[in-house]
Amino acid sequence: MLKNYMEDAVDSFLPHMLEQYPDLCTCELCIEDIKAIALNKLKPAYFVTHEGLLFSKIDEMTTQHKADLTSELTRAIDIVSNNPRHPKQ
Repeated sequence: MLKNYMEDAVDSFLPHMLEQYPDLCTCELCIEDIKAIALNKLKPAYFVTHEGLLFSKIDEMTTQHKADLTSELTRAIDIVSNNPRHPKQ
């Protein structure tokens, strides 16, 4: 199974980021847009083995990894909140 670990990292980190944006629309469309925008800017981390997953999880603990996730998710949240693909509520 080929998997991009960054998808898991974004899924794990995004809920904590959303707590800082109580007025943000959290419909499925907006959340998927945020994830897509962030993932397109983050360096992919593909793995196919259990060992590859372990190396990806170790990298997740680095300060730079957290900074990259925070930066790209913040950027994506700003883009989607200012340009939702549905009428603002």
